Amino acid sequence: SRSFVAAARPRQGVSPVEQILKNVEWPDEFPFKPDDFSRFDESSDTVFYSAPRFVTHIDDPAIRALTEYYSQVLPPSNTPGVAILDMCSSWVSHYPGGYKQEKIVGMGMNEDELKKNPVLTEYVVQDLNVNPKLPFDDNTFDVITNVVSVDYLTKPMDVFKEMRRILKPSGLAIMSFSNRCFWTKAISIWTSTGDADHAWIVGAYFHYAGGFEPPEVCHLSNNHATTWCS
Repeated sequence: SRSFVAAARPRQGVSPVEQILKNVEWPDEFPFKPDDFSRFDESSDTVFYSAPRFVTHIDDPAIRALTEYYSQVLPPSNTPGVAILDMCSSWVSHYPGGYKQEKIVGMGMNEDELKKNPVLTEYVVQDLNVNPKLPFDDNTFDVITNVVSVDYLTKPMDVFKEMRRILKPSGLAIMSFSNRCFWTKAISIWTSTGDADHAWIVGAYFHYAGGFEPPEVCHLSNNHATTWCS
């Protein structure tokens, strides 16, 4: 499977963060410690997300940039046989307007939010921090998206290995992340580091999970909520 990123819009110059995953010499061993995946608030995520939040977690310019990026890399609407998983989904996926496929599965924490997402054809309620096993067959999906939620995963290696398993051999994994988050629920290695480190962290997940092509990172927005994809 491949992880892939392209520029969402023309821009002057190249962000230094976009160079972070160029010619990386990865350590021989997984570089993170168990404490790196602790959170300030270790209470139940199911309780934390029990009340629906019908809000967006990045600002409008960042949303537009992400949607434009999706318009470039997602399979065209109504492509026969295409299946997409929107992981850590909610009431909006930020796909292009009117985007449709025969199978778009949302996986998230709040059923009320998932029910209102118009792009989904089905959904699964699951806490990946409790059960990172994805309830899908091997080679099911053409694309997996995850919008500004990779920083909440406490078992990222388990999740990324599962992503590799359920992606088709030519599949595409898109992890977008931002300089915004619920700080008490984000993992400590994320809240104690900056944008460049975040790009490296997500790249490391792909690398150490194995089976992915080398990931790339793209800076999608220069506005208040900076959004990156890897």
